[in-house]
Amino acid sequence: MVTIYDIAKKANVSAMTVSRVINKSDKISVKTREKVEAIIKELNYLPNSSARSLVSKKTKILSLMITDIANPFFTSVARGAEDKAMQMGYQLMLCNSDENLEKESKYIDMLISTGTDGVLIAPANDSSKKNIQTLTKYNIPFVLLDRHIKDLKCDQVLSDNETTTRRLLEHLIKQGHKRIAIINGPLDVATARERHQAYCDTLTSHGLEINSNLIHQSHFLQDSDISEIIKKMLDLHENERPTAIFATSNFIGVDTVKFLFKYNMKVPEDIAVVCYDGLPNYTESELFITAAEQPSYHFGYMGMQMLIERIENTAPEMPRKIVLPAEIHIRKSSLHENAKK
Repeated sequence: MVTIYDIAKKANVSAMTVSRVINKSDKISVKTREKVEAIIKELNYLPNSSARSLVSKKTKILSLMITDIANPFFTSVARGAEDKAMQMGYQLMLCNSDENLEKESKYIDMLISTGTDGVLIAPANDSSKKNIQTLTKYNIPFVLLDRHIKDLKCDQVLSDNETTTRRLLEHLIKQGHKRIAIINGPLDVATARERHQAYCDTLTSHGLEINSNLIHQSHFLQDSDISEIIKKMLDLHENERPTAIFATSNFIGVDTVKFLFKYNMKVPEDIAVVCYDGLPNYTESELFITAAEQPSYHFGYMGMQMLIERIENTAPEMPRKIVLPAEIHIRKSSLHENAKK
């Protein structure tokens, strides 16, 4: 494969001069430009982004780092991010951390070594702060997506976890439920922590008991330990068993219903279920589970717009925070004519 170094050698000029010709810099004489262009044509050289970036210092490549590409929420986020990037003349590189700090760190090292103009990132957890600060060290702009990190001043696109959680729980409370369980992700993830706090605050404000036997942590990936959690709750005395479950993610919600059915529990007659986030890849579940659907496409689209504004120096000096509301879809999983008392 022909490189700019091959062209530079044949033209008896520097690689930087070749790069300037490719980037149409006006700092090259007409004679040198014509000679280099003739050799480019002779060798059938196709300019690449690396050559262009030697002068411009820009790759026109942006990176999106998400925690789980299998999750429909992040699939839609990626679509929004890609659409905005392409619209603005950038290409998008996708990285999937699988909620894993080490994998996240390796991706960031790769992005720094290969070159990226900026990163839109959903952090794995609070400890991602160290990884993200590496981007700052190398002057790579970034925007946080979905999850924030304490004391990290930057642009953010987040969900309204407090309001959405409260609305889901108040729907259950209006149905007459008093023993409401929560199955959550790990509390070192900002979204899980905020949904947990909103769960506690909402129960307290309605005079309901916060029972540790009804509070459970799993993780946000598809293959989780929901079966064991459901069994623990069903093993409780009938007067302590939950009459409703708040699942804090779409995967947790789907698995909750699946394992309730496995243990011969009827939804919502025996236990009602609501979940945070939509279920676009689960046709039957989508028509069944009460869910708070986030505008996931807009997370990616707006986050990418903020990132490009940072890169192109058109953003305000102070960091910005966009909080997007979710839309509650009430479905059969939480509706029952004989509401629990």
